[in-house]
Amino acid sequence: MPVPWFLLSLALGRSPMVLSLEKLMGPQDTARCSPGLSCHLWDGDVLCLPGSIVSAPGPVLVPTRLQTELVLRCHQETDCDLCVRVAIHLAVHGHWKEPKDEAKFGRAADPELEEPVNAFLQAQVVLSFQAYPTARCVLLEVQVPAALVQPGQSVGSVVFDCFEAALGAEVRLWSYTQPRYQKELNLTQQLPALPWLSVSADGDDVHLVLDVSEEQHFGLSLYWNQIQGPTKPWWHKNLTGPRNITLNHTDLFPCLCIQDSYSFFMAPFKCHLLLEAFPYSSNCLFILLWKVWPLEPDSVRTSICPFREDPRAHRNLWRAARLRLLPPRGWQLNAPCSLLAEATLCWQAPGGGPCQSLVPPLSWANVTVNKTLELPLLNAHPNLCVQVSSWEKLQLQQCLWADSLGALKDDMLLVETRGPQDNRSLCALEPSGCTPLLSRASTRAARLGEELLQDLQSGQCLQLWEDDLRALWACPMDKYVHQRWALVWLACLLLASVLFLLFLFKKDHVKAAARARAALLLYSAEDSGFERLVGALASALCQLPLRVAVDLWSRRELSAQGPLAWFHAQRRQTLQEGGVVVLLFSPGAVALCHEWLQDGASASAPHGPHDAFAASLSCVLPDFLQGRAPGRYVGAYFDGLLHSEAVPALFRSVPVFSLPSQLPDFLGTLQGPGAPRPGRLGQRAKQVSRALQPALDQVLKAPGNPGGPGDGTRDGT
Repeated sequence: MPVPWFLLSLALGRSPMVLSLEKLMGPQDTARCSPGLSCHLWDGDVLCLPGSIVSAPGPVLVPTRLQTELVLRCHQETDCDLCVRVAIHLAVHGHWKEPKDEAKFGRAADPELEEPVNAFLQAQVVLSFQAYPTARCVLLEVQVPAALVQPGQSVGSVVFDCFEAALGAEVRLWSYTQPRYQKELNLTQQLPALPWLSVSADGDDVHLVLDVSEEQHFGLSLYWNQIQGPTKPWWHKNLTGPRNITLNHTDLFPCLCIQDSYSFFMAPFKCHLLLEAFPYSSNCLFILLWKVWPLEPDSVRTSICPFREDPRAHRNLWRAARLRLLPPRGWQLNAPCSLLAEATLCWQAPGGGPCQSLVPPLSWANVTVNKTLELPLLNAHPNLCVQVSSWEKLQLQQCLWADSLGALKDDMLLVETRGPQDNRSLCALEPSGCTPLLSRASTRAARLGEELLQDLQSGQCLQLWEDDLRALWACPMDKYVHQRWALVWLACLLLASVLFLLFLFKKDHVKAAARARAALLLYSAEDSGFERLVGALASALCQLPLRVAVDLWSRRELSAQGPLAWFHAQRRQTLQEGGVVVLLFSPGAVALCHEWLQDGASASAPHGPHDAFAASLSCVLPDFLQGRAPGRYVGAYFDGLLHSEAVPALFRSVPVFSLPSQLPDFLGTLQGPGAPRPGRLGQRAKQVSRALQPALDQVLKAPGNPGGPGDGTRDGT
């Protein structure tokens, strides 16, 4: 007979409801069937790996309904946990196949047998259970006598005891039979929660009120519950009650959940008192009390997610979301919670205005956060951007290639539509729509239609994407930009102002500017963070003044000429003008040098389409080996990324500087005889250091870098 028990609450609040729960003794799982059926529970949990749905050759058992009931599983008399009992109702699908030469139900006829064979229908029932932080899957074998097998009729049910769960948790159940003849049944249920944890709002602040007795201990955790990924902890403390914890409104997210730890113990009351309070019961009842203690083995966790519908939490979620490019053709939407969102590619013109969406298949539905997605592009372009929308509202937009390819370009996007028999049509994407080329419209694309067609046919346009029906092309428009007279006069006035300011400068400044020296920067492309660091150094050196050449600013020429041809042209021009080649050493560059020195043939080929450093080794290293490097080359490395001893000994025949600690000497060597006085040189070194330090700090903080998180080395230690 069930023993009544009280559960203190079904929801947050001060007025708990009382339920009578059945008490199960012992930790073992059990299964039982309705009359007429026989069932067996497999020992241990199984993997839920359902096969494909197949057609039934004969009658099969299928689940028709799931029912749940809360019970208490007690390991000892005063040690109980909340448990979910599940009942699976079964029915018959299909008909028996008429026997011919064999006996019914798949057994061969045996004329010597005098007694009839007992026939039955058998199936395996899989039952899956999920409730944070546990998940289980069990298997039950069910046999139904042939007498009960009627197509479309219910044959009974199977009851499983039981799945342990926490108060306040959301549980998910589903069941199916093996082999699978239909989709599984699903059921989601919210279990009761304790009354001593409540959430209240006070202006911009949110209060977590824990109404527990003095000196009682409990554990409280805040975590982000990711549906599309693992749960991420945020905050955890062991506390003593009562407590009032304040959260700022900026910390709220829809997936922010609260979890507490506690333990049960039972306190008996006298029967006559309980009968007076609860006259409907005729049994001696027990009150279920609780104490909170995080370290006890019978502690139970309660989880609630109270901010799922909070508008502030959803605003904070989109503010925290970020789009990130993952070379060569991947991207991610990073967010602390799962999002219901769609993403599309769009074309952003440099003159402003909305980003114009591109045609499918350059679109993705139901974006999964924190998961790498592929960009189906042939080539990247700075004007290609990604838009993320939710419920048809634009939430995020970012041009992912802005850091690597620079600012937006004044290029015209041509949309090519291909038809049967090699027929094709072209239109130019403009703010007013897609304008057909060679049309009489009064737009820039229509006026330059013939020139754009010639550029496309001569190979001057870059193909971004194509399939069997469409293609996208980006055509440069720089040569078609006609300056108006007003702009010419403005340029003349600006030039006169610049000349007047130059005249006012001191003679040494004018001479130094006139003798601006050329510098070619060579580096190994480690990652996007290191490229930004090199870009920051190159931009700062241009203010010295120095005429700086770096492959990061010449990707179009590098793609057209190839890295080796581009390096030869830049090196020849730099050295002919009396300039200097700067070798920026990094862990990747040092590895390439060692590889070349060990096997020059294998290292002579470039390691990537834009890796000018790898391509240059076939010319740079012979200069050092033959003693032609002094006066033409300078070495440098960044503080915290590389030790001075790591630079190969061959390259120490020229000055090698550590940046930014040795910036004054480095800048003096770069500018050569035209270098300013030491005081002026020190000021310029400080300017370069200020421009360089943020990018260097970001690289050093990246995981896996020397001095970054997880690395014990920093500044040579």
